[in-house]
Amino acid sequence: MQPEAVPSRGATASAELPNLLPRQPRGQGRLRELDTLRFVAAAAVMMHHFVARSAGWGPENYYKLHGLSQITQYGNLGVDLFFLISGFVILMSSWGRTMDQFAASRIVRIFPAYWFAVVLALVLWATTGVSQIAPGPEGRGPLDAFLPNLTMLQEGVGAQPMEGVYWTLWVELHFYILIAFLIWRGITYRRCVTFMVAWLLAGLFAQESDFKPLIVMLFPIWAPYFVAGMAFYLMWRFGPNLVLGLITLASWAMATYYRTTVINPDLKLPPSRDLAIPIGVTLAFLIMALVATRKLSWLGWRGGTVLGALTYPLYLVHETIGRVLWEFYRDNLTDWQLLGLCIAVALPSAYIVYRLVEVPSQKVLRPRMKAALARIREQSAAALDSKAPSRSASERMP
Repeated sequence: MQPEAVPSRGATASAELPNLLPRQPRGQGRLRELDTLRFVAAAAVMMHHFVARSAGWGPENYYKLHGLSQITQYGNLGVDLFFLISGFVILMSSWGRTMDQFAASRIVRIFPAYWFAVVLALVLWATTGVSQIAPGPEGRGPLDAFLPNLTMLQEGVGAQPMEGVYWTLWVELHFYILIAFLIWRGITYRRCVTFMVAWLLAGLFAQESDFKPLIVMLFPIWAPYFVAGMAFYLMWRFGPNLVLGLITLASWAMATYYRTTVINPDLKLPPSRDLAIPIGVTLAFLIMALVATRKLSWLGWRGGTVLGALTYPLYLVHETIGRVLWEFYRDNLTDWQLLGLCIAVALPSAYIVYRLVEVPSQKVLRPRMKAALARIREQSAAALDSKAPSRSASERMP
Protein backbone atom coordinates (compact mmCIF):
# COMPACT_ATOMS: atom_id res chain seq x y z
CA MET A 1 0.00 0.00 0.00
CA GLN A 2 1.26 3.44 -0.87
CA PRO A 3 2.28 5.62 2.07
CA GLU A 4 0.03 8.48 3.06
CA ALA A 5 1.76 11.85 3.18
CA VAL A 6 0.99 13.74 6.38
CA PRO A 7 2.31 17.18 7.29
CA SER A 8 3.93 17.28 10.71
CA ARG A 9 6.42 19.23 12.74
CA GLY A 10 9.82 17.64 12.47
CA ALA A 11 8.63 15.02 9.97
CA THR A 12 7.86 15.24 6.28
CA ALA A 13 5.64 12.22 5.76
CA SER A 14 3.98 9.26 7.43
CA ALA A 15 3.07 5.84 6.15
CA GLU A 16 -0.16 3.90 6.23
CA LEU A 17 1.49 1.44 8.60
CA PRO A 18 0.94 2.73 12.16
CA ASN A 19 4.33 1.73 13.53
CA LEU A 20 6.19 4.04 11.14
CA LEU A 21 5.25 7.01 13.28
CA PRO A 22 6.65 7.44 16.78
CA ARG A 23 4.17 7.79 19.61
CA GLN A 24 5.46 11.31 20.22
CA PRO A 25 7.37 13.63 17.91
CA ARG A 26 11.09 13.61 18.54
CA GLY A 27 12.35 16.10 21.03
CA GLN A 28 9.08 16.12 22.95
CA GLY A 29 9.05 14.81 26.50
CA ARG A 30 6.17 14.34 28.87
CA LEU A 31 3.45 16.97 28.57
CA ARG A 32 3.57 18.20 32.15
CA GLU A 33 0.99 20.88 31.38
CA LEU A 34 -1.55 18.08 30.97
CA ASP A 35 -0.54 16.69 34.37
CA THR A 36 -1.21 20.08 35.91
CA LEU A 37 -4.54 20.41 34.13
CA ARG A 38 -5.62 16.95 35.20
CA PHE A 39 -4.94 17.81 38.82
CA VAL A 40 -6.84 21.10 38.48
CA ALA A 41 -9.80 19.15 37.07
CA ALA A 42 -9.65 16.63 39.92
CA ALA A 43 -9.41 19.40 42.52
CA ALA A 44 -12.42 21.13 40.97
CA VAL A 45 -14.46 17.93 41.20
CA MET A 46 -13.29 17.39 44.78
CA MET A 47 -14.32 20.90 45.83
CA HIS A 48 -17.62 20.43 44.07
CA HIS A 49 -18.28 17.35 46.18
CA PHE A 50 -16.96 18.79 49.45
CA VAL A 51 -18.78 22.11 49.25
CA ALA A 52 -21.17 22.81 46.46
CA ARG A 53 -23.28 19.81 45.61
CA SER A 54 -26.76 20.08 47.03
CA ALA A 55 -27.28 16.34 46.66
CA GLY A 56 -25.13 13.72 48.36
CA TRP A 57 -23.91 15.21 51.63
CA GLY A 58 -27.00 17.33 52.15
CA PRO A 59 -28.24 20.76 51.04
CA GLU A 60 -26.90 22.42 54.19
CA ASN A 61 -23.36 21.77 52.99
CA TYR A 62 -24.02 24.14 50.11
CA TYR A 63 -25.64 26.89 52.13
CA LYS A 64 -23.17 26.85 55.03
CA LEU A 65 -20.31 27.87 52.75
CA HIS A 66 -22.48 29.81 50.39
CA GLY A 67 -19.80 32.23 49.18
CA LEU A 68 -17.34 29.50 48.23
CA SER A 69 -20.05 27.28 46.83
CA GLN A 70 -21.01 29.97 44.34
CA ILE A 71 -17.75 29.06 42.61
CA THR A 72 -17.34 25.38 43.40
CA GLN A 73 -20.87 24.53 42.24
CA TYR A 74 -19.32 24.57 38.77
CA GLY A 75 -16.55 22.19 39.77
CA ASN A 76 -18.38 19.38 37.99
CA LEU A 77 -17.03 20.94 34.80
CA GLY A 78 -13.73 19.35 35.74
CA VAL A 79 -15.22 16.18 34.22
CA ASP A 80 -15.53 17.97 30.88
CA LEU A 81 -11.85 18.85 30.98
CA PHE A 82 -11.01 15.28 32.04
CA PHE A 83 -12.73 13.82 28.98
CA LEU A 84 -11.04 16.29 26.64
CA ILE A 85 -7.64 15.40 28.10
CA SER A 86 -8.48 11.71 27.87
CA GLY A 87 -9.20 11.94 24.14
CA PHE A 88 -5.84 13.68 23.67
CA VAL A 89 -3.75 11.37 25.85
CA ILE A 90 -5.31 8.05 24.84
CA LEU A 91 -4.78 8.74 21.15
CA MET A 92 -1.21 9.84 21.85
CA SER A 93 -0.42 6.72 23.89
CA SER A 94 -2.17 4.41 21.40
CA TRP A 95 -0.23 5.51 18.34
CA GLY A 96 1.97 2.67 17.12
CA ARG A 97 0.61 0.13 19.58
CA THR A 98 -1.22 -3.10 18.92
CA MET A 99 -4.63 -3.73 20.43
CA ASP A 100 -3.31 -6.20 23.01
CA GLN A 101 -0.59 -3.75 24.06
CA PHE A 102 -3.21 -1.03 24.47
CA ALA A 103 -5.51 -3.28 26.51
CA ALA A 104 -2.67 -4.41 28.76
CA SER A 105 -1.48 -0.85 29.38
CA ARG A 106 -4.98 0.29 30.33
CA ILE A 107 -5.55 -2.63 32.70
CA VAL A 108 -2.24 -2.06 34.46
CA ARG A 109 -2.87 1.68 34.64
CA ILE A 110 -6.45 1.97 35.87
CA PHE A 111 -7.35 -1.14 37.85
CA PRO A 112 -4.94 -1.34 40.85
CA ALA A 113 -5.91 2.04 42.33
CA TYR A 114 -9.53 1.40 41.44
CA TRP A 115 -9.60 -1.97 43.20
CA PHE A 116 -8.11 -0.31 46.26
CA ALA A 117 -10.76 2.42 46.18
CA VAL A 118 -13.60 -0.10 45.95
CA VAL A 119 -12.20 -2.14 48.85
CA LEU A 120 -11.69 1.07 50.87
CA ALA A 121 -15.35 2.02 50.35
CA LEU A 122 -16.43 -1.41 51.58
CA VAL A 123 -14.09 -1.39 54.59
CA LEU A 124 -15.18 2.08 55.68
CA TRP A 125 -18.81 1.08 55.38
CA ALA A 126 -18.17 -2.06 57.45
CA THR A 127 -16.35 -0.11 60.17
CA THR A 128 -18.30 3.15 60.23
CA GLY A 129 -21.62 2.37 58.59
CA VAL A 130 -21.15 5.29 56.18
CA SER A 131 -21.68 4.61 52.50
CA GLN A 132 -23.20 6.15 49.42
CA ILE A 133 -25.32 3.01 48.97
CA ALA A 134 -28.33 2.76 51.25
CA PRO A 135 -28.87 -0.64 52.92
CA GLY A 136 -31.21 -2.99 51.08
CA PRO A 137 -34.13 -4.92 52.56
CA GLU A 138 -31.73 -7.33 54.27
CA GLY A 139 -29.35 -4.59 55.37
CA ARG A 140 -26.57 -5.78 53.05
CA GLY A 141 -25.97 -2.38 51.48
CA PRO A 142 -22.68 -2.22 49.55
CA LEU A 143 -22.12 -5.98 49.84
CA ASP A 144 -24.48 -6.57 46.94
CA ALA A 145 -22.61 -4.06 44.78
CA PHE A 146 -19.06 -4.97 45.79
CA LEU A 147 -18.25 -7.71 43.28
CA PRO A 148 -19.79 -5.94 40.25
CA ASN A 149 -17.88 -2.80 41.24
CA LEU A 150 -14.60 -4.69 41.28
CA THR A 151 -15.07 -5.40 37.57
CA MET A 152 -15.80 -1.72 36.79
CA LEU A 153 -18.85 -3.01 34.90
CA GLN A 154 -21.40 -2.23 37.59
CA GLU A 155 -23.45 0.15 35.48
CA GLY A 156 -23.66 -2.40 32.69
CA VAL A 157 -25.06 -5.09 35.00
CA GLY A 158 -27.36 -2.65 36.81
CA ALA A 159 -25.55 -2.59 40.18
CA GLN A 160 -25.10 0.60 42.17
CA PRO A 161 -21.65 2.21 42.07
CA MET A 162 -19.78 2.21 45.37
CA GLU A 163 -19.05 5.89 44.71
CA GLY A 164 -20.72 8.39 42.44
CA VAL A 165 -17.51 9.33 40.60
CA TYR A 166 -17.23 5.82 39.15
CA TRP A 167 -19.72 6.67 36.41
CA THR A 168 -16.96 8.51 34.55
CA LEU A 169 -14.87 5.33 34.45
CA TRP A 170 -17.75 3.56 32.74
CA VAL A 171 -17.78 6.30 30.11
CA GLU A 172 -14.01 5.96 29.72
CA LEU A 173 -14.38 2.20 29.18
CA HIS A 174 -16.76 2.90 26.31
CA PHE A 175 -14.11 5.14 24.76
CA TYR A 176 -11.40 2.50 25.20
CA ILE A 177 -13.52 -0.11 23.44
CA LEU A 178 -14.24 2.18 20.51
CA ILE A 179 -10.65 3.28 20.06
CA ALA A 180 -9.53 -0.36 20.30
CA PHE A 181 -11.23 -0.92 16.93
CA LEU A 182 -9.22 1.96 15.49
CA ILE A 183 -6.03 0.46 16.93
CA TRP A 184 -6.95 -2.95 15.49
CA ARG A 185 -7.41 -1.39 12.05
CA GLY A 186 -4.17 0.57 12.38
CA ILE A 187 -3.93 4.19 13.48
CA THR A 188 -3.10 6.75 10.83
CA TYR A 189 -3.92 10.43 10.53
CA ARG A 190 -6.58 9.85 7.89
CA ARG A 191 -8.22 6.98 9.74
CA CYS A 192 -8.35 9.08 12.92
CA VAL A 193 -10.20 11.85 11.08
CA THR A 194 -12.61 9.35 9.52
CA PHE A 195 -13.17 7.68 12.89
CA MET A 196 -13.92 11.00 14.65
CA VAL A 197 -16.38 12.22 12.02
CA ALA A 198 -18.11 8.83 11.81
CA TRP A 199 -18.42 8.64 15.61
CA LEU A 200 -19.99 12.09 15.86
CA LEU A 201 -22.46 11.45 13.05
CA ALA A 202 -23.37 7.92 14.10
CA GLY A 203 -23.96 9.13 17.66
CA LEU A 204 -26.12 11.94 16.36
CA PHE A 205 -28.23 9.55 14.26
CA ALA A 206 -28.56 7.17 17.21
CA GLN A 207 -29.74 10.04 19.41
CA GLU A 208 -32.18 11.23 16.75
CA SER A 209 -33.70 7.79 16.22
CA ASP A 210 -33.60 6.95 19.93
CA PHE A 211 -31.95 3.64 19.05
CA LYS A 212 -30.81 2.48 22.45
CA PRO A 213 -28.17 -0.13 21.46
CA LEU A 214 -26.25 2.50 19.46
CA ILE A 215 -26.77 5.14 22.14
CA VAL A 216 -25.29 2.80 24.74
CA MET A 217 -22.33 1.93 22.51
CA LEU A 218 -21.57 5.43 21.18
CA PHE A 219 -22.64 7.50 24.25
CA PRO A 220 -23.32 10.56 22.02
CA ILE A 221 -23.77 12.95 24.95
CA TRP A 222 -20.13 12.64 26.01
CA ALA A 223 -18.59 11.62 22.68
CA PRO A 224 -17.88 15.23 21.54
CA TYR A 225 -15.34 15.66 24.33
CA PHE A 226 -13.32 12.60 23.35
CA VAL A 227 -13.54 13.44 19.65
CA ALA A 228 -12.36 16.99 20.31
CA GLY A 229 -9.53 15.69 22.51
CA MET A 230 -8.38 13.46 19.66
CA ALA A 231 -8.57 16.40 17.25
CA PHE A 232 -6.51 18.52 19.62
CA TYR A 233 -3.85 15.82 19.73
CA LEU A 234 -3.70 15.72 15.94
CA MET A 235 -3.31 19.51 15.97
CA TRP A 236 -0.52 19.22 18.53
CA ARG A 237 1.26 16.55 16.56
CA PHE A 238 0.73 17.63 12.94
CA GLY A 239 -0.41 21.22 13.20
CA PRO A 240 -3.88 22.81 12.95
CA ASN A 241 -5.90 22.74 9.74
CA LEU A 242 -9.43 23.56 8.62
CA VAL A 243 -10.78 20.00 8.91
CA LEU A 244 -9.60 19.56 12.49
CA GLY A 245 -10.89 23.02 13.32
CA LEU A 246 -14.35 22.18 11.98
CA ILE A 247 -14.42 18.88 13.91
CA THR A 248 -13.47 20.72 17.09
CA LEU A 249 -16.09 23.44 16.55
CA ALA A 250 -18.80 20.86 15.89
CA SER A 251 -17.78 18.95 19.02
CA TRP A 252 -17.84 22.16 21.08
CA ALA A 253 -21.31 23.07 19.82
CA MET A 254 -22.70 19.61 20.55
CA ALA A 255 -20.99 19.38 23.95
CA THR A 256 -22.35 22.78 24.98
CA TYR A 257 -25.86 21.85 23.93
CA TYR A 258 -25.84 18.48 25.68
CA ARG A 259 -24.32 19.95 28.84
CA THR A 260 -26.94 22.68 29.16
CA THR A 261 -30.04 20.72 28.11
CA VAL A 262 -29.41 17.05 28.96
CA ILE A 263 -26.58 16.57 31.46
CA ASN A 264 -26.69 19.50 33.83
CA PRO A 265 -30.29 19.14 35.06
CA ASP A 266 -29.48 15.60 36.23
CA LEU A 267 -26.67 16.82 38.50
CA LYS A 268 -29.12 18.43 40.96
CA LEU A 269 -27.06 21.60 41.20
CA PRO A 270 -28.31 24.72 42.92
CA PRO A 271 -29.79 27.37 40.62
CA SER A 272 -27.07 28.97 38.54
CA ARG A 273 -26.69 31.59 35.88
CA ASP A 274 -27.80 30.42 32.46
CA LEU A 275 -24.49 31.29 30.81
CA ALA A 276 -22.16 29.81 33.44
CA ILE A 277 -22.19 26.24 32.14
CA PRO A 278 -21.66 27.03 28.43
CA ILE A 279 -18.90 29.46 29.40
CA GLY A 280 -17.26 26.70 31.45
CA VAL A 281 -17.47 24.21 28.57
CA THR A 282 -16.03 26.81 26.21
CA LEU A 283 -13.20 27.53 28.62
CA ALA A 284 -12.30 23.82 28.76
CA PHE A 285 -12.16 23.69 24.96
CA LEU A 286 -10.06 26.86 24.79
CA ILE A 287 -7.61 25.47 27.34
CA MET A 288 -7.11 22.35 25.22
CA ALA A 289 -6.77 24.49 22.10
CA LEU A 290 -3.90 26.29 23.83
CA VAL A 291 -2.32 22.94 24.66
CA ALA A 292 -2.73 21.80 21.05
CA THR A 293 -1.03 24.93 19.74
CA ARG A 294 1.73 24.65 22.38
CA LYS A 295 0.75 27.88 24.12
CA LEU A 296 0.54 26.33 27.60
CA SER A 297 4.01 24.82 27.78
CA TRP A 298 4.79 27.29 30.59
CA LEU A 299 2.53 25.13 32.79
CA GLY A 300 4.94 22.24 32.33
CA TRP A 301 6.80 22.62 35.63
CA ARG A 302 8.37 19.58 37.28
CA GLY A 303 5.85 19.61 40.10
CA GLY A 304 3.17 18.95 37.53
CA THR A 305 4.39 15.38 37.23
CA VAL A 306 3.73 14.81 40.94
CA LEU A 307 0.31 16.43 40.67
CA GLY A 308 -0.48 14.26 37.69
CA ALA A 309 0.44 11.15 39.65
CA LEU A 310 -1.95 12.19 42.44
CA THR A 311 -4.86 12.92 40.13
CA TYR A 312 -6.34 9.48 39.59
CA PRO A 313 -6.15 8.22 43.21
CA LEU A 314 -7.42 11.58 44.46
CA TYR A 315 -10.37 11.37 42.11
CA LEU A 316 -11.14 7.83 43.30
CA VAL A 317 -10.90 8.21 47.08
CA HIS A 318 -11.77 11.82 47.92
CA GLU A 319 -15.51 11.27 48.09
CA THR A 320 -15.23 8.11 50.17
CA ILE A 321 -12.92 9.78 52.70
CA GLY A 322 -14.77 13.07 52.75
CA ARG A 323 -18.14 11.46 53.36
CA VAL A 324 -16.89 9.63 56.45
CA LEU A 325 -15.15 12.73 57.86
CA TRP A 326 -18.22 14.87 57.23
CA GLU A 327 -20.49 12.35 58.92
CA PHE A 328 -18.34 12.08 62.05
CA TYR A 329 -17.08 15.65 62.53
CA ARG A 330 -19.78 17.94 61.13
CA ASP A 331 -21.15 18.64 64.64
CA ASN A 332 -17.74 19.23 66.25
CA LEU A 333 -15.92 21.39 63.71
CA THR A 334 -16.71 24.64 61.99
CA ASP A 335 -17.55 24.45 58.30
CA TRP A 336 -14.14 25.76 57.27
CA GLN A 337 -12.34 23.41 59.67
CA LEU A 338 -14.26 20.45 58.27
CA LEU A 339 -13.43 21.44 54.72
CA GLY A 340 -9.75 21.83 55.63
CA LEU A 341 -9.76 18.43 57.34
CA CYS A 342 -11.28 16.73 54.29
CA ILE A 343 -8.68 18.24 51.98
CA ALA A 344 -5.82 17.59 54.42
CA VAL A 345 -6.75 13.89 54.58
CA ALA A 346 -7.68 13.39 50.92
CA LEU A 347 -4.42 14.70 49.43
CA PRO A 348 -2.00 12.59 51.52
CA SER A 349 -4.29 9.59 51.05
CA ALA A 350 -4.01 10.02 47.29
CA TYR A 351 -0.22 10.14 47.56
CA ILE A 352 -0.20 6.99 49.71
CA VAL A 353 -2.36 5.16 47.16
CA TYR A 354 0.00 6.25 44.40
CA ARG A 355 3.20 5.25 46.20
CA LEU A 356 2.02 2.10 47.99
CA VAL A 357 -0.61 0.77 45.59
CA GLU A 358 -0.17 2.07 42.07
CA VAL A 359 3.62 2.00 41.74
CA PRO A 360 4.24 -1.46 43.28
CA SER A 361 1.26 -3.11 41.59
CA GLN A 362 2.22 -1.76 38.18
CA LYS A 363 5.75 -3.08 38.63
CA VAL A 364 4.28 -6.50 39.37
CA LEU A 365 1.52 -6.52 36.76
CA ARG A 366 3.29 -4.97 33.77
CA PRO A 367 5.91 -7.70 33.14
CA ARG A 368 3.36 -10.43 33.80
CA MET A 369 0.91 -8.91 31.33
CA LYS A 370 3.67 -8.66 28.73
CA ALA A 371 4.67 -12.28 29.36
CA ALA A 372 1.05 -13.43 29.09
CA LEU A 373 0.58 -11.60 25.79
CA ALA A 374 3.83 -12.98 24.44
CA ARG A 375 2.74 -16.50 25.43
CA ILE A 376 -0.60 -16.06 23.67
CA ARG A 377 1.14 -14.88 20.50
CA GLU A 378 3.61 -17.80 20.61
CA GLN A 379 0.88 -20.39 21.10
CA SER A 380 -1.23 -18.84 18.34
CA ALA A 381 1.73 -18.90 15.96
CA ALA A 382 2.53 -22.48 16.93
CA ALA A 383 -1.06 -23.54 16.27
CA LEU A 384 -0.95 -21.99 12.82
CA ASP A 385 2.39 -23.63 12.04
CA SER A 386 1.08 -27.05 13.09
CA LYS A 387 -1.76 -26.77 10.60
CA ALA A 388 0.41 -25.63 7.70
CA PRO A 389 1.91 -29.10 6.78
CA SER A 390 -1.48 -30.81 6.73
CA ARG A 391 -2.79 -28.18 4.35
CA SER A 392 0.24 -28.60 2.13
CA ALA A 393 -0.17 -32.39 2.10
CA SER A 394 -3.80 -32.18 1.15
CA GLU A 395 -2.97 -29.81 -1.67
CA ARG A 396 -0.46 -32.35 -3.08
CA MET A 397 -3.01 -35.22 -3.10
CA PRO A 398 -4.44 -36.06 -6.52
